[in-house]
Amino acid sequence: MSTLSLAARDSSTMLRRNLLHARRYPSLTLNLLLTPIMLLLLFVYILGDALSAGIGGGDRAQYLTYLVPGLLLMTIGSTVIGTAVSVSNDMTEGIIARFRTMAIHRGSVLVGHVVGSVLQSVASVVLVGAVAVAIGFRSTDATALEWLAALGLLVLFALALTWIAVGMGLVSPNAEAASNNAMPLILLPLLSSAFVPVDSMPGWFQPIAEYQPFTPAIETLRGLLLGSGIGHSGWLAVAWCAGLAVLGYFWSTARFNGDPS
Repeated sequence: MSTLSLAARDSSTMLRRNLLHARRYPSLTLNLLLTPIMLLLLFVYILGDALSAGIGGGDRAQYLTYLVPGLLLMTIGSTVIGTAVSVSNDMTEGIIARFRTMAIHRGSVLVGHVVGSVLQSVASVVLVGAVAVAIGFRSTDATALEWLAALGLLVLFALALTWIAVGMGLVSPNAEAASNNAMPLILLPLLSSAFVPVDSMPGWFQPIAEYQPFTPAIETLRGLLLGSGIGHSGWLAVAWCAGLAVLGYFWSTARFNGDPS
């Protein structure tokens, strides 16, 4: 078999391993998934009327339309925390040391984690999206091409955050530290345009909300799902995703290949 065929075979095996772990131990994924769902219900049914009035009028239904794109991306940030924990467990429990002694492609371990995490992120987004639709969210103005672009953005964003989460898991001494190190991936959406527009924030806070990866991704996804313009947010979102993916990839592979344990 060629090197490429061996890498694909071993990566597929590692992917099945990680998906089996997710199926046998779903509590971590479910706990992380509950956060965006609870925030969705909280902001729509308790704070929806007040927030919609504060950002330009409308009702709870209109605020739901505004809120959902940000919650979908927050779901990805929440899901990949589980990836950081899983990678940290692999590194500290001795299984990686055993893999190093076996005739398997070295990079397949990380590829299995990354592909498995992206698939779990997409599944989580679908579930949160289903909850949003059940309580009234509609995307009737988006074209088929915009829906396809929205899906592509979600997958690309999940890939970028997953590589960052893998790096965080590799540098963490234990699962608890990995979970703590990855918390910015779920906190950053709270400081973005997910819940209120950036221009409604205090002037000193607006740069914090604007110059970070979640805000352009949220604005792009919002424009695609609602069939409105995305302006320069689309290019910014793609640039953030590409930059984070490349950074996370080289950070993770350097750390994994250089780890002596």
